[in-house]
Amino acid sequence: MSGNDAASRAKIQVWWDMNDCPIPEGYDARRVRQSIESAFNDFGRVSITAYGDQKQTPCHVLRGLSSTGIAVAHTRSESTRSVMYRDMVEWRGQNPPPASIMIISDQVEGDLSWDLARLQQRTSYYLYLAYSNKPCHDSFLNLYENWHWEELLEEGRGAPLVAAGGLSSSAAMFYCKSCNFDCQSLKTFRKHLSSYKHGVEEAIKPPDTLLCVTKTWARNYPATPEHATAKIHVLWNMKDCPIPEGYDARRVRPSIERALKELGYTGPVSITAFGNQKQTPDHHLLALSSTGVVFAHTLPWVLHSRMLTNFEEWAEDNPPPASIMIISDGLASRKSHSSLICSRLQESNYNCFLAYSVRPFEMPALLTSAEWLWDSLLAVSETKRHILHKCSSGSEMVVASTGMFFCDLCDCHCKSLDDFNKHLLSKEHTHEDNIMNTHFQSFIHRQRQFKISKYHDEVGYPPKTKRMRKAPQTEGFSPKTRDVV
Repeated sequence: MSGNDAASRAKIQVWWDMNDCPIPEGYDARRVRQSIESAFNDFGRVSITAYGDQKQTPCHVLRGLSSTGIAVAHTRSESTRSVMYRDMVEWRGQNPPPASIMIISDQVEGDLSWDLARLQQRTSYYLYLAYSNKPCHDSFLNLYENWHWEELLEEGRGAPLVAAGGLSSSAAMFYCKSCNFDCQSLKTFRKHLSSYKHGVEEAIKPPDTLLCVTKTWARNYPATPEHATAKIHVLWNMKDCPIPEGYDARRVRPSIERALKELGYTGPVSITAFGNQKQTPDHHLLALSSTGVVFAHTLPWVLHSRMLTNFEEWAEDNPPPASIMIISDGLASRKSHSSLICSRLQESNYNCFLAYSVRPFEMPALLTSAEWLWDSLLAVSETKRHILHKCSSGSEMVVASTGMFFCDLCDCHCKSLDDFNKHLLSKEHTHEDNIMNTHFQSFIHRQRQFKISKYHDEVGYPPKTKRMRKAPQTEGFSPKTRDVV
């Protein structure tokens, strides 16, 4: 595993689910710490807590773990994941980055990964995973490295046993999470787990449920000092969030800027609107370009992917601190589209804003600093009586661009609407447009065939085969056969 200077100086905290990732039969429990530390190549000080139903764990295993400074926590099997996560959230609050988090569990997907991905967008840690059955395929969570549990344990199997960092058995702790009890003696710990008081407590106390802490967080926050004057890039999906009938398109930029200013964001704003030129009136295009809004012509079925590509390209030239604003229903809610942005926000210190025509049914994985309904956002400039500025007026918020009109199919920039319309009528563009449409129709056909095949597999239909049947015989006619599908 490779690391950098920040990671090498950081704390490394490990949460280990012994139910999912038990110690293999015949494996010396004293080697667990050694194996984990070998994987990190001594990049930091490692602290490990092992969670599980410790009434089922042999004494020699608990003794071996505690002798190397591993803390042992008893939890009911059905509560292990939620207790681990609760402790993890508490630890994050007390240990700011740079630091590393390692989760050894098969139950990272679902609500846990969703909430953890949102936490990572606010405060990013180096995140590692070990598993016994299968890796986490949740595209929201950005992992720095992952291992198979038994392969990880092999790291320290052949090495001689060495005391980890001078830790002794007295440094280890035993915890009962059901009773909020702790001690440093294995004998006392075992006695507690077999006590009447502990049995009653577990019998009457319901299992812990996973608490997603970010669901209670507010949607709008005032600007932090580092983001207050930083650049803001707006990606606007005009198909999801069109300009309302009769609305002056010149008010779009002032409305966005005013809404951001009300939260304390005064940095330069660049806006790229993605849509189909055939569905956008010329007077809207002229009005948008007069306020410095870039219009990118694209086809509906590649619109989201083009927006993501634009974000990636912009991020390469604009390192954080900076902010990204997404005006779209699809990118706000759909997992496949928002996962790339979610991953980028975990990697870097970017701020995120959302606007949408309809509030999502489920809270998005993107952790936002502010959210608006599209109609209410557009009304900001009118309610505040914001004075309209044209691009030539020298408005401080208008950002110069390489072209006011952009064909995303042909990678062509134009600085006037006339040139842009001429390009869209050109043979080169028509050829590119036909290729894209043909490819899309082919994709839809292949997707339909796949769904039919999948349906046949689910209901148990036999595969289609060619059958032979005889042709009708007539006088003077030689009998032949033909294929029938």
